[in-house]
Amino acid sequence: MTSPAPQSRLHALTPLLQVFDMPRAVSFYCDVLGFTLVTTSSPVGNEYDWAMLRRDGATLMLNTMFERDERPAAADAARTLAHCDTILYLDCEDADAWHAHLKASSWPVKEPEDTFYGMRQVYFRDPDGYELCFQHPIQGAKRG
Repeated sequence: MTSPAPQSRLHALTPLLQVFDMPRAVSFYCDVLGFTLVTTSSPVGNEYDWAMLRRDGATLMLNTMFERDERPAAADAARTLAHCDTILYLDCEDADAWHAHLKASSWPVKEPEDTFYGMRQVYFRDPDGYELCFQHPIQGAKRG
């Protein structure tokens, strides 16, 4: 039998995503989603292999899939497809505003949906195929 978990509170969860093209990924998260680049690994020229990004209460780390000297010319489609099993849910104030912003940015985004559990959600994929969802509670909806 396992012992009970410590009573020490958890404050945040920070995912680490493996990305094929770090400049493209950082550009997407900073320029399109408004994250700020907090820190990086030591750069070689103007490239780096790891980055921490933050926006409001959300923190995300990115790491290159390949060492600089081992990076293939193109991303492996099978590996990108495997990212379909990862979804990052970002709680926000207005999922519809994010939908409008992504459309205005010419970023592919699905139409907003309301769930049976009382959330308004907007799904889209980042440049590496990871799915993201902006969501907010539907006013007056009962949640599980």
